[in-house]
Formats: sequence, structure tokens, C-alpha cells
Amino acid sequence: MLEATTDSETILYRFNRLVKELLQGSMKRNTFRPWEIEVLLDIDSCDLNGSNRRETLRRYQRAVQRQMENGALKPMLLSQYLENKSARRKKKDSNSNGAAS
Repeated sequence: MLEATTDSETILYRFNRLVKELLQGSMKRNTFRPWEIEVLLDIDSCDLNGSNRRETLRRYQRAVQRQMENGALKPMLLSQYLENKSARRKKKDSNSNGAAS
């Protein structure tokens, strides 16, 4: 169990470093773990715009931190985060519209 915790902490550290490099706009390394490549490709495919990109990445980073603290073995993808966020917004909207009727 201790090994899983250490691995999870290492993965979270590497994830935070990856996001920090993205936010700074420069990668300082050329070697990546397979899951990091998956995260980078997913972020690229989400096609985030300028100033919205920075805030979205920060929120995504906080969500991954919470997820990893709750026992996840690897970070969720940005596309999963955005889908979850959209689903929560739709649910909230339908609940508020249902209450108003």
C-alpha cells in the first residue's frame, strides 16, 4: 500500500510539473512517461483558447489533485474533466429549470 501511495505522489508531482511547464509555455525536458504523452495529446486535442486556456488548465490541475488525493492511480484527461464539468452544468441547469416550473 505504501508503494501505491508513493507512486501516486510521484505521478501527482510529475503531473503538476507538466501543467506548470504548459502554463509557462516552455517544456524543459524531452523525456515523458506514456501517461504524460496521453495527457499532452489530450490537452492539444481539446483546442483551448488564449486566456481561457490558462484558467481551464489551472482548474483542471486542481481537479486532478483532488482526484489523486482521493485514491486515483493516474490523472484524468482534460477531455474527461471538461465532459464532467459540462454534465454537472447541464444537471444544474435542468434542476434549476425544473424547480422554476
